Amino acid sequence: MPEFSAGDSPSLRLLAVSVGNTTTRFGLFTGRELSRSRRVPNTSAEAVASQIAALGKEAGSGRDALAACVVASVNDRIARPLIEALEPAIPCAVYRIGADLPVPIRTALASDAAPGQDRLLNALAAFDTLNSACVVVDTGTAITVDFVDGEGVFQGGAIAPGASMMLRALHQQTAALPEVALARPDEASPFGKDTTQAMRNGVFFAARGLIRALVERYAEAYGAYPPVIATGGDAALLLDGDELIDRIIPDLTLFGIEAACRRGLALQETEEHA
Repeated sequence: MPEFSAGDSPSLRLLAVSVGNTTTRFGLFTGRELSRSRRVPNTSAEAVASQIAALGKEAGSGRDALAACVVASVNDRIARPLIEALEPAIPCAVYRIGADLPVPIRTALASDAAPGQDRLLNALAAFDTLNSACVVVDTGTAITVDFVDGEGVFQGGAIAPGASMMLRALHQQTAALPEVALARPDEASPFGKDTTQAMRNGVFFAARGLIRALVERYAEAYGAYPPVIATGGDAALLLDGDELIDRIIPDLTLFGIEAACRRGLALQETEEHA
């Protein structure tokens, strides 16, 4: 566990950073409260670092100073230079999930499994929020649909292409289909009246159908219908208004980072007093 503590304050001040395949999310925690969260494209590690550093400097000093900046990543190409750029630029130590701080969640996976940090952190945050079995849907560059049981054990799940990836594949792997940006289909008609709308229909309902089929599969295996939490950059576009989804939490991974730090700090303090 990294050597940082809440000091005399009951509320740990934490800058949480989640480096994804396409974008990076970051935000400031005071205790369990998240403020000023942002999402920026991964144009370059230096550009991302400058925006994170700006938020870190806004956080304050003295008793309000940051205890740590904690970075989780599924994109090492951005994460490594990002951390190198952050370390001299923000007024606190920088730690990395995996190298410095584990994700404190039990798993029931194959011995050689290597789930992404985002999946584990999302699962940790979802169970930390609900304290019950749940399905966690992440709709970003890829779509993941994972199951956490009633004991908080990550059981695994499914990984599929994200909606934008599906659209790109249709364009790149065919001779005639155009390049189409992701958007909700035309709600005025159930039929795609042109190629663009037909492609959007296909991708939108492929994503929704995939998620619904997997949730039903998990519910059948578990013997109960669990609540479903959704996150990711495309969650609002794809899933807003879908009665299957109980809650959309865009910053779920950041809440997972906070939970990992809070639980890790509690474990450190317990070991120190043992």
